[in-house]
Amino acid sequence: MKKPFLFGSAGVLLVIGGVAWFWPPILYSLILVGPILLIGLYDFFQTKNTILRNFPVIGHFRFLLMAIGPEIHQYFVESDTDGKPIDRNHRDYVYERAKQTQETHPFGTELNVYEIGYEWMHHSVYPSKRLGKVPRVQIGGPDCRHPYSASILNISAMSFGALSSNAVTALNIAAREGGFFHDTGEGAISPYHLQGGDLVYEIGTGYFGCRSEDGGFSLEKYREQAARPEVKMIELKLSQGAKPGHGGVLPAAKNSEEIADIRGVEPHTDIISPPGHSAFHDAHGLLDLIATLREASDGKPVGFKLCVGDREEFREICVKMVETGIKPDFITVDGAEGGTGAAPIDFSNYVGMAMEEGLVCVVDLLTGYDLKKDIKVFVASKIITAFDIFRALCLGADLCNSARGMMLALGCIQALKCNTNECPTGVTTSDPDLRRGLVVEEKWVRVKNYHASVIDEFLGLLAAAGVRDLTELNRRKIYKRTSSRKIEGFDELYPEVEPGAYLKNLSASRI
Repeated sequence: MKKPFLFGSAGVLLVIGGVAWFWPPILYSLILVGPILLIGLYDFFQTKNTILRNFPVIGHFRFLLMAIGPEIHQYFVESDTDGKPIDRNHRDYVYERAKQTQETHPFGTELNVYEIGYEWMHHSVYPSKRLGKVPRVQIGGPDCRHPYSASILNISAMSFGALSSNAVTALNIAAREGGFFHDTGEGAISPYHLQGGDLVYEIGTGYFGCRSEDGGFSLEKYREQAARPEVKMIELKLSQGAKPGHGGVLPAAKNSEEIADIRGVEPHTDIISPPGHSAFHDAHGLLDLIATLREASDGKPVGFKLCVGDREEFREICVKMVETGIKPDFITVDGAEGGTGAAPIDFSNYVGMAMEEGLVCVVDLLTGYDLKKDIKVFVASKIITAFDIFRALCLGADLCNSARGMMLALGCIQALKCNTNECPTGVTTSDPDLRRGLVVEEKWVRVKNYHASVIDEFLGLLAAAGVRDLTELNRRKIYKRTSSRKIEGFDELYPEVEPGAYLKNLSASRI
């Protein structure tokens, strides 16, 4: 379309409008076309949008197509294996297990097994018998008075506010019935978390739930939260994989009066947590706070969560653990591929270490300083399938947490509207009209089903590998294609560190 045509179109619209006053049939037709004429005239004379000014009326179709673009791409363009951040095959994997429908896949793999980066697991020609009892992980170091026995798959940190009240309620009931824990996320403990499921109370930089009047940490309020019988462990969040170094984000559109009251903030405003903690500023301060949190909770397991940014910073934390004797009971490793309800895109795309490298970094440094025997390592980043769990445990993790897997089990369709309060499935919205679509009585069962099916399939993978105990998992059991003609085991890519190997250098530096 050329500019003269646009001026001609506007002229035609004006002429038709004038003739209508003298010929009633046209006047009647304007009841239908009148709104279009008015929109066209408004578009032509407005000055803010170039497309609408140059293409009155029809320019709106561009914005309509943009609005439904993600849906068109998801349902009609993307293949089963290239969807982002979770591809269709993985989404179907969760849906089928949550609904207990078909759990097999026809005609062979759709993956390119010769593609660089393809990974697979060792299997044995002498498979072992499946474990008769589902393994659990005991969490609690020497200073812990109330150790906790955890499932190897649990609900990762997702706050009330990021998720709807119905979603949080369903997740907690599923945790109760399925025997796994539910991480509260940094948004404090809400009434919806208190359905009887075991909780990990996460404390972020905003200190929600234990927040003083000036926004700092309140030990008195913390004691009240930690004393809850549902709270089995406490997690201090240093950073999150999807936005490390930024702090949590709750958009104003999702910050209802109820959510604001639970968090102790102003409603209907953007809530952006500080990028770092005000209660400490170095490794020694971090460990002192860990000790304080453990003592104030009567000895419940206490740990911290981070996305690794600087290997040397984590090394310094390990050195301080050795020097002070203060150790967390667990460390949760999040990766740069981790999920979020809302984050600046540069932080999501370019900040933080990926899970694989971050997990190896943490496990190797803990092992090298002879700390791993007292500290369990959780991993929480894009854990969806039984193979994801197998792979993570081979890299050195002790258990896994999943956020988006659990969301998909709730009915999430990856609409990518988590930050708008317009989630069509009611999972990530405080809008009561949308939230009602998520029926708690139906969805908690699906989450429980998903968890049980994945654990069952994980046991099948253990048997296929000839593994009889979790302690037999190691990096030799996972392979990666690193070039068109070369494959390497994870033990070659990441040689395992001998326990205490780094203590020699530490001793030498003190001389």
